[in-house]
Amino acid sequence: FQQFSDPGSRKEHVKITSEPKPGFLERLSETSAGMLIGLVTFLLAFYLLFTNEGRALRTAKSLEEGLSLVVPLDSIHSISQQNEGRLVHLAGALSTSKPLFDPSYGLSIQAVKLKRNVEMYQWVEYEDSKEYEENGEIKKETKYSYNTEWKSEVVNSRNFDREIGHKNPSAMAVESFTAVSPNVQVGSFVLSKGLVDKIDDFKQLSLSHLEDPHADVTRGGDYFYHSDNPRRPEVGDLRVSFFYAGLSGDDPHLGYADKVTVIARQRGDQLIPYHTKSGDVLEILYPGDLSVEEVFQKEQESNAMKTWALRAAGWLSMFVGISLMTRIFYTLVDWLPVVRDLVNVGLKAFALCVASSLSLLTIAAGWLFYRPLWALLLAALSAVPIVLARSRVPPKKQQ
Repeated sequence: FQQFSDPGSRKEHVKITSEPKPGFLERLSETSAGMLIGLVTFLLAFYLLFTNEGRALRTAKSLEEGLSLVVPLDSIHSISQQNEGRLVHLAGALSTSKPLFDPSYGLSIQAVKLKRNVEMYQWVEYEDSKEYEENGEIKKETKYSYNTEWKSEVVNSRNFDREIGHKNPSAMAVESFTAVSPNVQVGSFVLSKGLVDKIDDFKQLSLSHLEDPHADVTRGGDYFYHSDNPRRPEVGDLRVSFFYAGLSGDDPHLGYADKVTVIARQRGDQLIPYHTKSGDVLEILYPGDLSVEEVFQKEQESNAMKTWALRAAGWLSMFVGISLMTRIFYTLVDWLPVVRDLVNVGLKAFALCVASSLSLLTIAAGWLFYRPLWALLLAALSAVPIVLARSRVPPKKQQ
């Protein structure tokens, strides 16, 4: 059953759907499916936590190895055969052999990357839903609102709840693209593709010094508009902006070429990945002029942040998995409001304690072959959540 109401504007409407309240067997069936999903999530959490610890320790060892072996270069303009195959450190300005062009808009720049970003003025649908129970039915009230915005991806209006009056074009007449210089150097050294990929600090290119490229294109600020009136755009109008990364030549409008710091393996005049004994790859690039110690400090910090982020993701996956697997107990008593609320709190506390303990045990297992003392300490800490939970249970219940 559907009921529509329109507050008088085609940009907003409300739809109400209703369905019979699911019976006990139906809820039990849904819970069983959730238990299967929970089991998969629970098992994936073990894999994520265990492999993350091995990755973190392997990366840390590789960074320690790299720091002990790296050779700072005296000059970036001469290639020494002494350093062939070694891990080297150098810093200098970026350079490219040719500027990057966009002939459609009469634009060129001496940079490592040039990105054309095309946006189209389109309808966008937003929805806000709420559910409530009425006359033994579950009702869902959804408020749909529509607004026109600049979007870099085509919004498919056929998926809108109400497409009439909110129809978007199916494609853009002009496409976005990113051009990359085929030859990027620091001094006499050519950067590998992996190092070039790390040059991704894009900045918007000012168009103030450029003329309108075509009669049907108007420049407004840092955009080229395909529109009759850029101040009052219509659905389907386009605007184009440009971004660059790695300025590789002195520019009167943008300043001096960007400097980068690189740590990689020297092979002739090329800088390529360095494979460590631990099985990792060192191919590092940072903007600016950094010392060897500063580069490896940044890498260690990045490794630590990634490790903790994956630990948190693993713990959350385990918590969600346990919650889904134990959801059946909540379903069995959900017709008793007081009991249902108590069971819900108990299940959440159970999932929290078990997820914390098992996460610590899994992390300890990952450290066992590398740092056994730390592994034993973490294994001991894994018992703390369960001990704390038991300490809150009254003595009579423990008996």
